[in-house]
Parts: sequence; C-alpha cells; structure tokens
Amino acid sequence: MANSGDDRCLGGRLPPAGPGVGNWRVSKEPRSYSLVVSDANDYVKLRATFDEDAVRYDRARPRYPAQMFDDLAAGGAAPGAGVLEIGCGTGQATVSLAERGYRIVAVELGAELAAVARRNLAGFDAVEIVTGAFEAWPLPGEPFDVVFAATAFHWIDPAVRVSKSADALRPSGLLATVATHHIAGGTWTEAFFAQIQQCYERFDPSTPPGLRLQTARDIVEDDRELTASGRFGPAKFYRYEWELSYSTADYLDVLLTYSSHRALPDGQRSALLDCVARLIDVDHGGRVVKRYLTELRIAQRVR
Repeated sequence: MANSGDDRCLGGRLPPAGPGVGNWRVSKEPRSYSLVVSDANDYVKLRATFDEDAVRYDRARPRYPAQMFDDLAAGGAAPGAGVLEIGCGTGQATVSLAERGYRIVAVELGAELAAVARRNLAGFDAVEIVTGAFEAWPLPGEPFDVVFAATAFHWIDPAVRVSKSADALRPSGLLATVATHHIAGGTWTEAFFAQIQQCYERFDPSTPPGLRLQTARDIVEDDRELTASGRFGPAKFYRYEWELSYSTADYLDVLLTYSSHRALPDGQRSALLDCVARLIDVDHGGRVVKRYLTELRIAQRVR
C-alpha cells in the first residue's frame, strides 16, 4: 500500500519479550482479508495501484533513515516488542524493524507487494505477513506493544484507522506513524519547481495551478486526529531531512510508483514522463538531487 505496504510471512512462534507482550503466533500459512470497494471510495482504488508493479516499487522507493528506528526504540518501542505493521509494502521499513529484533505481524493490501516482502524477510522467523485490508482484518486476542505504519497510515479509512489502532494496542501501547514529505533543497529550487510544474499542469489536469514548493518549516506537526479521538495522548515528533541523487531513469522509475501517476491514462502518463525527462536531461545534465523530510510521530494509547 503506499507508500504502501508489503506482506511476508515466515513461520515460527514469536518468543516472549517481556511485560505486556502477548503470546500471539506467527503463522506459516499466508492469510488474506478483503475490503468491499465502493465507487465513492477513490482512495481505495488509488491505494490499490501500488500493487501493479511490486518489483519496481521495491527497487525504486527510497528506504528510511536508520536514525528513525533508533529513535523509535528510544521513544518506548524497545527491541523485542510485538509490532503490528499497517501497509508494509515490500518491507522497506519491516526489514529494519526485524533486524532490530521486533516481533512483527504486517498487514499488506497488495498480494504482489506482500510476495516481495516475504522474499525480503525470508531470513526472519519472527515476522508474519498477512495479505488484505487493515480495515477488514480481525484483530488477534492478544494486544500489540506497537502499531507502526510507514507512509501508509493516510491510506487507511479515516473512520477506522485511529480507533482500530488503539484497539490493537495494550494499555499504554504506542502508535508510531511515518510520513514522507517532498521539500525544497537539492535541485528543487523555486525555479526548477516552476519548470516541472508546467509539465504537470500540461499533462495532468488534476494538478492545481499555483502550487508552491514547501520547506521543512512549512510542514506542521499534527496530532489532532489522535488527540481528538480521546484514545491517544499528545504525540512526540522526530524529523529527518536527507537527500538522494537520481539519474533521469531512476527518477522516472520512482515517479511510476506513485498512485497519482499510475492512475493517469497511458498517453498522459507517457507525455508527462517525457516532459520531466527532457527537463532533467537538457537543463540538469541527466541528474537531480531530491530532498526529503521524514517525520516519525509517536503517541501513547491512553484509553
């Protein structure tokens, strides 16, 4: 799901890991749970696009800063804790969690994404990937210490995501969500942003005119949805700014993992990518540097 998830499943019982950790098991058999899709639920259709090319998604999507996982542990999610991951995609974040000793059940909407995730996590016994929609997945009897979602929480039905996350947690358990923002920096100056927006305004009619390039300062730390629910206390935020260099081909590769691009008609999508490629090749020598802001938000269940 997307920035979405991945599924994988490897068997073996999860070992006990201290107070508050349930005795739920990792299943050796892949399981799946479906969600009824309404024509009105456009977000449901968009989030399904991530599964169309899972191999590209795994190859092209950037990974997460290592410091983020250290801060997750320092924020109360000690290694060995039981983690429910929502929308693991191909396992970019899941691998980092597994390497730190977490016991993980990951629910991933896309069957192809889940299959790649299982391959990526084949060396970790304490991980189960469940294929299906988080909204439809029945919670196990034993609660989790942490519910974790890396660039996926915004794809979950707003009517369900906070309450079901709280229901999945033990008392005082943690909800940790990760958001990725595209910000000014590297090649992305105001001038370059204006140029590339011309491509989008020309070939993607849904692009609103006059979009402005955001800085990290423009991104507001927001926990209102969590605190308004009455289920979580105020969140703590951790932020990481970092850059990644792309060749023209690599940048087009990552664009083809975004739902908004995949949802375009073939002709418009090809024309948009050609426009972006010409801009990078002609004006920037075939390489761009993209600046990202990764934000980790951790909130404790209070009810």
